[in-house]
Amino acid sequence: MDTSIKSLIDKANEIILGKDEQIRLALSCLFARGHLLIEDLPGMGKTTLAHLLASLMGLNFNRIQFTSDLLPSDIIGAAVFNQDSGSFSFHPGPIFTQVILADEINRASPKAQSALLEAMEERQVSTEGQTRELPEPFFVIATQNPAHHIGTFPLPESQYDRFMMCIELGYPSRQAERRILTGRDRSIMLQTLQACISPEQVLDYQARVPQVHVAEPLLDYLQDLIDFSRSDRIDGPGLSPRGSLALLRCAQSWAFLDGRDAVIPEDIQAILPAVVNHRLRHHDDLGTTQTHAIAQLLIESVAIP
Repeated sequence: MDTSIKSLIDKANEIILGKDEQIRLALSCLFARGHLLIEDLPGMGKTTLAHLLASLMGLNFNRIQFTSDLLPSDIIGAAVFNQDSGSFSFHPGPIFTQVILADEINRASPKAQSALLEAMEERQVSTEGQTRELPEPFFVIATQNPAHHIGTFPLPESQYDRFMMCIELGYPSRQAERRILTGRDRSIMLQTLQACISPEQVLDYQARVPQVHVAEPLLDYLQDLIDFSRSDRIDGPGLSPRGSLALLRCAQSWAFLDGRDAVIPEDIQAILPAVVNHRLRHHDDLGTTQTHAIAQLLIESVAIP
């Protein structure tokens, strides 16, 4: 493993205790040039994780609190009339940054949610008849409360599919919680963090991830998993081509994090739940336990070459 990446993971584990796998998944998502959705109850550390990643990589960070009255212009920006010049000038919104935290994204209306679609897919926004590029790297971290909470608007399928990964943090272990209770305030610790890698290094890692070798038998295994997700054994539509590519890139990124130049079957299995569960579930009536069973079914049903 790259020493800078190891240092980054070690420092992250000092702030968010007992969540090494989730931290590695989040980094894999970023290095694969994807976007991350974190689903969990309030107070689990979702916002802390977003701040943490931005701080440790020296990336510019903005946070948008999604509410029912949020407008697309509150995210993208708007043209404002300048009385002195007698013309309109564009005032960029908070999305023009490197790491954007869309906090409680499912509390905003579908109209506001859709303002992120073009930015996530094409890394640009179109407004006032012009297309404006977003900075690189560009990483969206969205958090959402469980769908049964009051005042939530379910994300449409198209929005779910644009999140390369979806993870949960979950409750800490008893040992980790004791350290939280007796240790320093996490928000104060965040303020004193020094960046472990630079934005330029992040871009370099993102360029190197697609170069991680995937052997032909591994591609066969990947396609077998994809084919199974589209079979009648799975209720509903299977993985889209975007989801298939996400599976490949995340496996390469997971191998890259471990310092390897080739993907192994365990890499695919490690990232499979985070990549496929939110894509293959029925968002209206399937719960968390059942969504986890989908990835497990794929792993158990498809043989490793």
